Amino acid sequence: MTETTDYHEIISHVMTIQDITWGDPKRDYIVRFRGELTTDPLDARDRLAAELRPLKISAILQTDGDIPAILLVNDPITPIISEVFEIEATDWGPDDSPVMARFLGALTRDSVEAYDTLEKAFEARELTPLFRIEEGKHAIVLLRGINKPRRSNPWTNLVLFILTLFSVIVVGAMNEGVSPPAEALNGNLINDLFHYYAAALRNPGPGLPFALSLLAILLAHEFGHYLAGRWHKSPVTLPYFLPMPFPPFGTMGAFIQLKAAPKNRRILHDIGIAGPLAGLAIAIPILFYGLSLSEVSDLPLFIPESQAPLSLEGNSILYLLSKYVTFGEWLPSPDSYGSTHPVLYWIRFFFTGRPSPLGGRDVLIHPIAFAGWVGILVTSLNLIPAGQLDGGHLVYVLFGRRARRFLPYVLAGLFALGFAWSGWWLWAILISMLGRSYAEPLDQITELDPTRKWIAAFGIVVFILVFTPIPFQVITQLGL
Repeated sequence: MTETTDYHEIISHVMTIQDITWGDPKRDYIVRFRGELTTDPLDARDRLAAELRPLKISAILQTDGDIPAILLVNDPITPIISEVFEIEATDWGPDDSPVMARFLGALTRDSVEAYDTLEKAFEARELTPLFRIEEGKHAIVLLRGINKPRRSNPWTNLVLFILTLFSVIVVGAMNEGVSPPAEALNGNLINDLFHYYAAALRNPGPGLPFALSLLAILLAHEFGHYLAGRWHKSPVTLPYFLPMPFPPFGTMGAFIQLKAAPKNRRILHDIGIAGPLAGLAIAIPILFYGLSLSEVSDLPLFIPESQAPLSLEGNSILYLLSKYVTFGEWLPSPDSYGSTHPVLYWIRFFFTGRPSPLGGRDVLIHPIAFAGWVGILVTSLNLIPAGQLDGGHLVYVLFGRRARRFLPYVLAGLFALGFAWSGWWLWAILISMLGRSYAEPLDQITELDPTRKWIAAFGIVVFILVFTPIPFQVITQLGL
């Protein structure tokens, strides 16, 4: 039996053949059959794939005008896929599609090993494999092209870090009362800011404890992400620090960028959780050390109109417990609980900041303690379970695409908290615009191992412990 007869016989199982055209180099096919299909196109595709696979030939079903056509092509792809995959069905994409082919079936090797094998095999062909679950089965999707991360300019990172160091030192000094002579101020924002900066630069010492403590926390957080990425050979940028020349922090934090999608959930998990855990490993000792340098003092019973408002930092469960461990009392403590049970009082105060604790007691925190508190606040914001935030990575590795179902509840919670602290409304707007996309791994078949599942669950517990419902409370009148 000749090769021509082989092909003709195989195609005749699914088509009434009208004509045959041999090899067109421009179209890169061996032979083209045209005619009428005698079975459903999906069934024809599956039957042809099974019969042609041993010949290392693939069939592409298309239409030539209004006439169904089957093209037989040399197929170097399927044998490679077959090394790690039991193929049940193959679907070839059009020439102008980003999807070259889709294979449905089941992996025959460990998914991590299988992905590494295919990634290496297809790199020279500039094809990117994706592992998916489709129709309840394993699927391998081959995309045309590979991601080639651009080199970033480390000078940008260095300049931003220096500017942030500068702004945090200055703001730290301003928070400690370093100010210009009164006659230098005229109410003009630019003029006043210039003179405040000049005064802080002449006397930066008071700002150093806060600045160095806060930057140590932010550096630990961001390099936790960075080093985890480098460990897994994922392309990531160095940290980008964001200076903000205004109190109370002097910075809007920092971030790193993933230059390419993570390979699998395990890698996304490790990169996502490393930052918060590393940051907290520095923030908690700094907080306790700073609290040891702080003092508990009585709060005034009322704030005169001529006096500046009283600003209180908000409580997270972790911060509340830290103050209790250090000072032996729940702070800020009210003048009296009245007829309210203490537990009910603290639940209400924790989520609303009411009633005002004027007349009670609170800690006057040292700048180092304030830096530790800011570090905990930054961690809580990063762990909000949405989008590209660290918390978004954690819920994605745990729940996959179902993580998107949490977004409406996150937005509703932030909107509700906005009635107690209006800053949450801004966060709700930002997350509603930017928090709908997640860092989806290339390999979505590989699941978290049990240890990583426990660590991810611990990350969610950490979020509960560090979340601060009312980050700041400004009191201007007698508390009720």
